[in-house]
Amino acid sequence: MKKFALIILTLIFMQNIALSEVVTYSDSGKFGLKEENGKIITEAKYKKLVRLGESAWIMQSGTKFGIIRDDGTVIVKPKYNQAERVIGKFVKFRKGDKYGIFDEMGFEILPVEYSSIDLLYGGRFVTCKNYKYGIADFNGMIILDNLFDDIFMPDFNTLVILYGHETYQIERKDGELLTVPYDLQSIHNTASVKVSKFMTYPFTSTGYYGLEVTNYALKLFSSISPAYEETIDELMFSQGADTVSLFVKMSWIPKFPFVYAKRYFNILKSPNNGPLGDWRDNLKSKLYDETTLKEVSE
Repeated sequence: MKKFALIILTLIFMQNIALSEVVTYSDSGKFGLKEENGKIITEAKYKKLVRLGESAWIMQSGTKFGIIRDDGTVIVKPKYNQAERVIGKFVKFRKGDKYGIFDEMGFEILPVEYSSIDLLYGGRFVTCKNYKYGIADFNGMIILDNLFDDIFMPDFNTLVILYGHETYQIERKDGELLTVPYDLQSIHNTASVKVSKFMTYPFTSTGYYGLEVTNYALKLFSSISPAYEETIDELMFSQGADTVSLFVKMSWIPKFPFVYAKRYFNILKSPNNGPLGDWRDNLKSKLYDETTLKEVSE
């Protein structure tokens, strides 16, 4: 009987915890956390608070960003210059000109040592370090080291990797989502996967590309989605909003097109793997070939 009563009390206690939702409140232009019943958890001392996952918040203290838990405990000290929420459960921090990824528990998924970190389909990150690209999963495990000239997915079932002047394309033939495997370097043609290898610049004098025009167009317009997501996050940080009030900020309407244009342009002009990178690489290849030819003739 005592055991039964203990179980009942435990279930009631757990139910009360589950129903005790944590929300933000504001006071004098600053934000704090409180329970839905009004009980204050932290004083309103943060410039920004944005929900991260189910149990944490990205916070801005002064000019720096960090992470706090629902109970107000600081789990990542505010020492980063910039914060971007990634698919709701990760945060990309910037310190100086380097980026890293943290989860809602405050664990460092990817260290703050990359010049860029972006999403790939299928639960992967594409990273850039020293102008070379690699792939890591959502747990921080490295799938490909940073050795490649470019890595991108023009659609959800195609992976394109550039290495030197060669392009490797891996595609699922059944139209399903391509999840980059951990043994990518040993992948080969199967009933459901097609692996292609071809020269990126087979005819540099005419400017032809090995990459199909459709792939290039997809790469160009795929910049729209990350620009939109980054716009929402920037506007959220400007308001100190939480996810519940995400779509009721009327002050966003006049700002949105300008912030969006800025974000899209930043992605478009990316010097490494932006959609205009193919033109840049083709020009570099031509200059290299002409210089080599001149040196040989002399």
